[in-house]
This record gives sequence, structure tokens and C-alpha cells, in this order.
Amino acid sequence: MNSYVSKVIDELKQKYPWEKEFLQAATEVLESLSVVMDKEPKYKKYSILERIVEPERTIIFRVPWTDDKGEFQVNRGYRVEFNSAIGPYKGGIRFHQSVNLSILKFLGFEQIFKNSLTGLPMGGGKGGSDFDPRGKSDGEVMRFCQSFMTELFRHIGPDTDVPAGDIGVGGREIGYMFGQYKRLKNEFTGVLTGKGRNWGGSLIRPEATGFGVVYFADEMLKTKKQSLEGKKVAISGFGNVAWGAAIKANQLGAKVVTISGPDGYIYDEAGVKGEKIEYMLEMRASGRDKVKDYADKFKVKFVEGKRPWEEKVDIALPCATQNELNGDEAKALLKNGCICIVEGSNMSSTPEAISAFTDAKVLFSPGKASNAGGVATSGLEMSQNSMRYSWTSEEVDQKLHNIMINIHSACVNAAEKFGTPGNYVNGANIAGFLKVADSMIDQGHV
Repeated sequence: MNSYVSKVIDELKQKYPWEKEFLQAATEVLESLSVVMDKEPKYKKYSILERIVEPERTIIFRVPWTDDKGEFQVNRGYRVEFNSAIGPYKGGIRFHQSVNLSILKFLGFEQIFKNSLTGLPMGGGKGGSDFDPRGKSDGEVMRFCQSFMTELFRHIGPDTDVPAGDIGVGGREIGYMFGQYKRLKNEFTGVLTGKGRNWGGSLIRPEATGFGVVYFADEMLKTKKQSLEGKKVAISGFGNVAWGAAIKANQLGAKVVTISGPDGYIYDEAGVKGEKIEYMLEMRASGRDKVKDYADKFKVKFVEGKRPWEEKVDIALPCATQNELNGDEAKALLKNGCICIVEGSNMSSTPEAISAFTDAKVLFSPGKASNAGGVATSGLEMSQNSMRYSWTSEEVDQKLHNIMINIHSACVNAAEKFGTPGNYVNGANIAGFLKVADSMIDQGHV
């Protein structure tokens, strides 16, 4: 490993030993950049690595709100504005009890390179709160969102920072936050993406991340002269990403045989398709967070407390959360003949899993490349808002498809240029980094 890279990683570990998720993400990216640092000394000269691993701004605030009993509750809110070298900060807001600064720094850091890969002018950021909307009434969620935005509004704007949704933040939450922003600023601007279609939202935004994952998988398979047609696919999760991936995988001729939840996974030999995909929306809306409901309704196998990576499939699409696929599960997938693993969630795979896939030389894509379709479509929503215009779903889908093809090409070309052909991890990290790093140099010591 390049000595400059080693030095920066060691310094990070000394400064933030408790931020394990952020350190994992930063180490993965920086190790990929060793080959770049060997060839391009200018990045060390301008201390780009030291600068790029520190957020430009980190905002932490309290969020007081009242529950339906009239009692005060207090949560913690965050916004990590990581890098604005190529555009306004862009990244989701996550409401989940697990949210902390380490997770948001990891997500914001990944977002820098993901947004760069889309080719759209978007910087990297992420935000959220340890508030859990599950089990809360609409009134409680509204009061929380309004309180959250009452603090956040002063830090964001259509040319400064444009948040979106994430885990726990869907159309309802975006609506409440947008309404409060509009009230406080007295302006109707594209400050949030994932909006309702009647008030500035983009068609196919909910499906976009999953669609993009499958488009990327299709491009990867083409490099081996294969396609999705007839392939058996394991998907984890049953949220927006998994839902969109199931739709597009079916459209391209694959058979989806698993989805999963916190309680376990289901195996559906007949395929997750048609009304079964629509039932995923009902499962999510119920707030129960149990995939066993699918097994009970459609009379299929349910495996409690496990993830679907033990099943025999051709393609694995982890679409639930970070580190959901470990080294042992990676080996099980490989033993069962899996040829293509495409991350739909951010940092789906542990370092041990990535090493197993890389050593086996199977197709593997990191989330910053393959799940960039969501933020790419958010960027398209920003463009539509700026023009006060709306594209059809077919137009948005076509633009998304072209963006994913271009991201795939950028990853392949960067990996080849720096001596690691076929390595999508290196390709994605390098291609995303170069654009941002060169922009930072162009703009001086900022």
C-alpha cells in the first residue's frame, strides 16, 4: 500500500477510533487509491486525502417534539456536509434508532464518490436522526419533521444542500419537511428531492435505486457475454430498493426467489412477481417490518433469523443495509455458484466478503457505483425543478438507464487504466475520486 495512503488511514484511526463504519468506508476507498497516489504525486502535494476525509461542515442539533400525550420528547439531529467541490451537497436523511455520527459520516463519504460517478453536479452529504417513525402516529411524525426542519432549514437550500429520503424517510416525511421549509423561507424551491408528484417530484424516483442496480448488473453480465434472462436472483430487504430491483429484474427476464426482513427471509420458487411485488408495498405500509407476512400469504418457505445468501442463485442483490453480507455468507454464495453480486444498499458487504468475491474473480460491484441510480434520479428531479418542468416516466427511465451505462463504463475504464482490470471496487473509487480531487485542486485551499 502507498505510504501516503497508509499515513492518512493511520491518522484517521487515531482521531476517530470509535467511528467503525466511517473507518471501514474510508479505508476501503483509500486503499483503492494507492495506485493513483503512486502515479499522481499532485494529490499528496495538495493534501487531498487529508482534506477529502474530513467533512466541510458537521451540524448536530437537538430536536424537541411532543407526542400524542402532550409529553416532550427529544432526539438528536445531524447533517454532515462532506464535500461541495462539484456541486451542492446531496444525500439522504435517515430516521432510525441506529443513526449516529459514524454511520452518517460513512454514508456522506460514500456519497461524494457516488454522486461524482453519476456525471451530475452534486457534492456529497448525509443527515438524519435517531428518531424511529415506526409505531408513531402521523401527527407525531409531522411534529417531529417540523421540529427537525426548523433547525435544518438554515443550513440547506437548492444551491447549497439538497437532502433526499433514506431509511425511515419516505414521501410522508419529505412532505412534512418540505412544508415546514416553505413556511419558514416563504419560497417554493427544489430544496428536497423525493417530493410528491403533484408538487415537484419526479416520476419513478421510488423505484430508481432498484432499477439502477439491475441495469448495472445487466452491464456487468454483458462483459461476460451473458444477460439476466433466465437467471435466478436473491434479493434482501423489502423496501424501496428491493421493490424496484424486483420489478426491473422481472422485466429483464430474471426470476427473483428471495426477499428478507429483520425476522428472516422467504424463498419463493415460483418467483416474486406480479401481485407479490405489489404486496411488498403493503408489507412496508403496515409498519410490522416482518417478511413472514409474505410467507403466510403466499404459502412459501420462511427461514427465521437468517439472510438469503445460503440459497443457490446466480445473482445476489443485497438491498437492505450496511454490512448485511459477511465473509461466511460470501463463501456460501460462491459455493452455490453465484456469479454476480451487485450491492443495492450502501456498503452491503464486509471487507471479508469483498475479499472472497475479489479472490474468486466473480463479478462484484460496490454500492457507490451500482446503487447510484437513486441519487441520479434525485439529480434529475433537481433539474426538473430548476426548469419548472416534468419529464415522463419513460424519459426519466431512459435517462437513468444511460447514466448507469456511463457509470459502468467509467468504473471499467478507471480499473483498466490503473492496472486492476475487472475490479469494480477500484474502478468506482478511482473514477469517483479523480473528478472531485481535481476540482478541489482547481478551487484552491478550500
